[in-house]
This record gives sequence, structure tokens and C-alpha cells, in this order.
Amino acid sequence: MHRNIANLVVHTDLNLLSVLQYAVEVLKVHHIIVCGHYGCGGVKASMTHHNLGIINKWLRNIKDVYRIHRDEIDILEDEEARVNKLVEFNIQEQVMNLAKTSIVQKAWKHEHIPHLHGWVYDLKDGIIKPICEIPAGTHIDPLYEFDDL
Repeated sequence: MHRNIANLVVHTDLNLLSVLQYAVEVLKVHHIIVCGHYGCGGVKASMTHHNLGIINKWLRNIKDVYRIHRDEIDILEDEEARVNKLVEFNIQEQVMNLAKTSIVQKAWKHEHIPHLHGWVYDLKDGIIKPICEIPAGTHIDPLYEFDDL
């Protein structure tokens, strides 16, 4: 298990990459789940203009997701609904970020694992909502595929 603020898969995060490599290459995990939760404070903070210090650099990754999906999010009238929609979009993006790693792509090519899942946990009722999944071996945008694994 690896935890961080807002469930980010950042390609320069050596802690995350170390956990991922160990899980995939040594433990041979068959499933990886990125699980966020509705009402996430990190996601909510990313939607503001507040200067939060060093965390600004971390939350900028979510601001990029917000920028891409702004029209779909801003149309929602309720702030809680906007935050929760960004939580869902963020989970989708982080699962795709997993798929773009050479660690996952190498395992897909040689081991045909792992299957990637994106879930959101609702703190209010305890229900987990599946948001997306990427089966092992899925072809992603060729821009991100490695040919020498």
C-alpha cells in the first residue's frame, strides 16, 4: 500500500515508483487499485487560489486535471458536487498515469499483469464506486508506449 495526498501517481515520485516496482516485479500483484474518497481535502484545495506553500507544487498535478475537465466540473452548481466530480476525474488520470509507467508496461508485456482499477470511496455511506479500469495489456496512446521493454 502506498498513500499520499489526493492519491497522485507522479512520475518523479521515487517513493511511489519504488513501491510500484516492488509490488509489480517482486510480489507480482495482479491488481492495483487507486482509491480516492469523496470530499477529499487535497482535491478541494487544488480548486482554490490559496497559497499553501510547498503543497502547491503537489496540488498542481490536480489543477492540471481540473483545467482539462473545467467545463464539465464548473457547470455543476453545488461546490460539493464539483469537488466530487474532480475526485472522479483525478482517479481516472492517476490510473492512466500508472499505465504510462515503464514498470506497468513491462509487466503487461512479459507477465500480462497487473489489472488497474480506479475507485472512489464514499465516506458518507461506505460504498465504493468503480470509476475506471485498465486491463493488463491495454494499448494506451502510442506516445506513452515504450518499445524496448
